[in-house]
Amino acid sequence: MTELNAVALVCTLKKSPAESSSDLIARQILDQLAAHDVTGEIIRVVDHEVHPGVSDDEGTGDQWPLIRAEILASEILLVATPTWVGHMSSIAQRVLERLDAELSHTDDSGRPAMTGKVAIAAVVGNEDGAHKIVADLFQGLDDIGFTIPAQGCTYWNDHAMGSTDYLDLDEQPEAVARTTATLARNTAHLARLLSEHNYPGQ
Repeated sequence: MTELNAVALVCTLKKSPAESSSDLIARQILDQLAAHDVTGEIIRVVDHEVHPGVSDDEGTGDQWPLIRAEILASEILLVATPTWVGHMSSIAQRVLERLDAELSHTDDSGRPAMTGKVAIAAVVGNEDGAHKIVADLFQGLDDIGFTIPAQGCTYWNDHAMGSTDYLDLDEQPEAVARTTATLARNTAHLARLLSEHNYPGQ
C-alpha cells in the first residue's frame, strides 16, 4: 500500500500553547487518517512568521518557505480554521494568498505544482458560516491545483447565537465523528489513487 503524508495547517489566531478548537478538530482528522495508513503533521501557522504576499518567498524573516516545503512533501493538505464574523480566519486567508504563487510553478509535464495533491477542510465556530467558509476554501484550493474529495470537509457550529467552543464539548458529537470518518476514508482513497496515477501532463 502506498504510504501517504498529510500536513494540517491550523489557522487559529491563538499561538501555542493556547488551546484551540481548530487544533483539536485537525488532530481528530489526523487520527482518522492514521487508520488509513496516513502519517500526519500539525503546523499552527500563527506560530510562524508568515509575511503577507503572493509569492513563495517574501524575503528576510518569512517562514512560509518552510511551511511550503512540508506541503510539497505531502499528498494531503488539511486547512482547519475557526469562524470569525462569518468568515475564515485572517490566517487561513493568508495561507490561500501564499498558495496562489503555486500557479506559476509547474512540473516537467506542465502541471501546476499542487496537481495530484488532495485538499480537505475543517471549520469550527460558535456562529454560523461553515458552509460559506468551506466553499471559499475549496474554490481557492481547486484553482491552485488541489483535488477535493467527495465529502471533503467536516465542521461544527454552536447553535444560533451560542457561546460554546468545540473545545468545551464533553465528547465529539456523533454527527461530526461520522462525517470526519467519511472524510478520512474518501481522502486517503483519492490521495492514494492520485499518488499512483496523477493527472496527465500537457
